[in-house]
Amino acid sequence: MKEYHKIQTVFKRDPTTNRKTLLEGQYSMPELEYLKDNVWVFTEKVDGTNIRVKHENNIVSFGGKTDNSQIPTFLYDRLYELFQNGKMYGTFNASDACLYGEGYGAKIQKGGGNYIKDGVDFVLFDVRIGEWWLKREDVKEIAAKLGIYVVPVIGEGSLLDGVEVVRSGFDSTWGEFPAEGLVMRPKTELGARSGQRIITKIKHKDFRRDKKMD
Repeated sequence: MKEYHKIQTVFKRDPTTNRKTLLEGQYSMPELEYLKDNVWVFTEKVDGTNIRVKHENNIVSFGGKTDNSQIPTFLYDRLYELFQNGKMYGTFNASDACLYGEGYGAKIQKGGGNYIKDGVDFVLFDVRIGEWWLKREDVKEIAAKLGIYVVPVIGEGSLLDGVEVVRSGFDSTWGEFPAEGLVMRPKTELGARSGQRIITKIKHKDFRRDKKMD
């Protein structure tokens, strides 16, 4: 089950502060600087744990961020409830596919109870079929077929527009508490020369004076 690629923060981090401070204006990838004035799509970054749901040879299996990651039993039970019901085969038939999303809720991360006070759930942010990453509208269609959530779009704008949204702070779609941040990708998705996807993130805590890095 292919692991999800690392998403770079928009800017580099200052090594003299143990990477706690952003070096604003120094982009973590040259492609970000080149594309910064283009239209980007902003989705809410959910504070949870990375989950992979794989459909291969008509068998559904679950994984965490890495192959060695352990999924809490209570989250595994929810994933089993969502996906071990024949809907995956009905959606993908004989195709091999991997859903990438976030497990979130009570007991997942410090603020997990803000999303769900009791219980946990899964929200989808990407789908890969074979070697192809699906477009946002196709991801939404698959989420609808499976009866699961997809990360909400917060807005569109330049890359620095997104940075300012996060700097100012905004409430999560899930309730009256601060959203963790944004994941941003060009409206027309692109790849770097290395094959790496052009996608980036920014967290609200990067602009807080009392911030603590994960």
